[in-house]
Amino acid sequence: NRKEKNFIWSPSQMISLMGQKINHKDSVLYWAWKNEIPVFCPAITDGAVGDILFFHSYKKPGLIMDLTQDIWKINRTAIGAQKTGMLILGGGVVKAPYC
Repeated sequence: NRKEKNFIWSPSQMISLMGQKINHKDSVLYWAWKNEIPVFCPAITDGAVGDILFFHSYKKPGLIMDLTQDIWKINRTAIGAQKTGMLILGGGVVKAPYC
């Protein structure tokens, strides 16, 4: 349950929640959430989302995000897949581990 104290979030879980809350058909995150397609962002704390997470956890301590959950999920998905694919948006974060 996400409302439990000390729930450990992964970035992809938080992104899925964003898609659910956006609830707009023009949003890529909305369609990813709607179709249960994971969206991975290894640099989610870089930029505005990181600032929001900081200020939220400053006012309400207890927010825990574990980036390793997504690394595990990406690798397990790739190991078990006969075919893989990805869409990379943006630049700046090294893509080598993911491509």
